[in-house]
Amino acid sequence: MYQLTTKRIVLGITGGIGAYKSAVLLRLLRRHGADVRVVMTQNACQFITPLTMQALSGKTVHIESLAQATESAMLHIDLARWADLILVAPASANFIARVAYGFADDLLSTICLAATGPIIFAPAMNQQMWLNAATQDNIEKIKTRGIGIIDPVAGDQACGENGPGRMPEAEDIALLVAKSFTSNKLRGARLLVTAGPTREAIDPVRYISNRSSGRMGYAVATAAIEAGAKVTLISGPVNLPTPDRATVINVLSATEMYSTVMQNITQTDIFVAAAAVADFSLETIATQKIKKTSALCTLNLKQNPDILTEVTALHKPPFTVGFAAETENLEANALTKLRTKKLDMIAANQVGAALGFDAEMNALTVFWDNERKQLPQASKSSIAKTLITLIADKYNEKNTQKAH
Repeated sequence: MYQLTTKRIVLGITGGIGAYKSAVLLRLLRRHGADVRVVMTQNACQFITPLTMQALSGKTVHIESLAQATESAMLHIDLARWADLILVAPASANFIARVAYGFADDLLSTICLAATGPIIFAPAMNQQMWLNAATQDNIEKIKTRGIGIIDPVAGDQACGENGPGRMPEAEDIALLVAKSFTSNKLRGARLLVTAGPTREAIDPVRYISNRSSGRMGYAVATAAIEAGAKVTLISGPVNLPTPDRATVINVLSATEMYSTVMQNITQTDIFVAAAAVADFSLETIATQKIKKTSALCTLNLKQNPDILTEVTALHKPPFTVGFAAETENLEANALTKLRTKKLDMIAANQVGAALGFDAEMNALTVFWDNERKQLPQASKSSIAKTLITLIADKYNEKNTQKAH
């Protein structure tokens, strides 16, 4: 059984008889948890109707390169950034050629050109068209650009010929798509992630908190599981589904999160502190609801334990990754936190109306040693996958250096 829960997939359909399999593929992707948006070329509409795909997806099917009045004027950018994966099945010989040479004359080709995340093509065509040197050259060209290819299979074709060129069955494609999200980069590693906000009680009915949704931390936990890690997720109060195969410990306050982290940290190889932990809590929590007796109310605050500082001060600290959500001076503030807290790595993001807290998209700048890497705007699950790959590389590099 494979899982695609929370994965965002743009399913592109081009002109070819294999388009009928795309309906089955769409149902399978959705059945296993994926959120799927369908984009069709004009030729694809000759083989299967947009209405069919809309009924199966429950969402608008996109065809034209220019958005409708009710949609974003930058639909190709929006979909390219939204997707964790762009899957084109079937991918015709003509579409492969256009992508190979950078054409962007319809919505699907512009999405492929604008994408920063993974792309997979499932070619389908007449066997001689597949074997033609021009097609094979185009396949090699797009492979060098990182586009994955699900090779067609041999068999009887609609044209009456027999040979390679048939699109694989939907079940096989769905399985390969699920596998594309997994790796072994952190196989056997024990990873502890904190996520979400904390709530600092004022009285029995009120509390101080922040706008963190927990999406980034949960996405990091999921990406780490897919990379082969054994993951424990310490979560503040959020409204998110529990990541499959993660051990989840729910907490409320910063003090609870601190205590839970310290109880689990000695069994941890990598610690990713993605939670937005409150820096302060109430000196005294009222035992009864505070009544409105005057225009002003004074709250006395005390500083909460600094989880990152306590972790990196351990005799044998894990590989520790912090987060810095900043409204100004992002680089300077992130680098200060990296050095003063003695972190191995820090992921910094500018928070505001469109990014960061309580948003589905994010962009990060990751700092370590004297290096940095920019992770451009994308879905948080896509950002998390790239971040986990970077963490795995640096963690494995550090362990290799220790061994020598």
